[in-house]
This record gives sequence, C-alpha cells and structure tokens, in this order.
Amino acid sequence: MDMVLDQPVVTTPVTLTDGAVEQLNQIRSSENIPADYGLRVGVKGGGCSGFSYVLGFDQPEEQDEIFDVKGIRVIMNKAHAIYLLGMQIDFVSGLDNRGFTFDNPNASSTCGCGTSFSA
Repeated sequence: MDMVLDQPVVTTPVTLTDGAVEQLNQIRSSENIPADYGLRVGVKGGGCSGFSYVLGFDQPEEQDEIFDVKGIRVIMNKAHAIYLLGMQIDFVSGLDNRGFTFDNPNASSTCGCGTSFSA
C-alpha cells in the first residue's frame, strides 16, 4: 500500500516537548517558512561520534514518512527511523545552554556537544 505524502501516519517515532513546539512555531513564523514545508528530523554521517542529527524545515520527498507531532508536520526518511525511534526533541534556554536537545534512547554514546552520537 503506497502512502500519500499529504496524509500523516498515526504512530510517531519521535516526540517534541512543548518548549520545542513553541520554538519551532516561532521559527516558522519569523523565518516565513512555506506552509508546505515540514520539520525534517534525521541523521547524517559525521560529527565527533559517528552520526549527527538533522533538524530543519524542508519539503517531503518520496522516501519520507510524515507524522503529526503536537501540530508540527514532521518529515523523516524511512531509513532513519531505526536511529531515531523513541527520541525526544526539546528546546532549552538557560544560562549555560540554549538550543534544541536530543534525548535518543538508541544512542550507545553521545559527545559533549549533544548533536552527535553513535549507535
């Protein structure tokens, strides 16, 4: 059964905290992100631990799955799900740290920067 790109899948492999949703909505508004773009969550080779996270607004592609997470349209390459299943994305704004954080139960180790991991 082929999935139509405009229909979200029910189960979501990643979660977004309320803080992350609020920040993403602010970014979408302030950067004038087109309505047909979704939040791409993925991985790429590199970083100090082997993989680094991909997080940014993008258009869906043929190999993607689309999820609705707290009103945010999340796009993920099907092949990346094995690395991201169960991950929580948060946004922190403190004195010593500001930005998106990734709590990934699939990571066997992470580095100090928090954006790189090994599986």
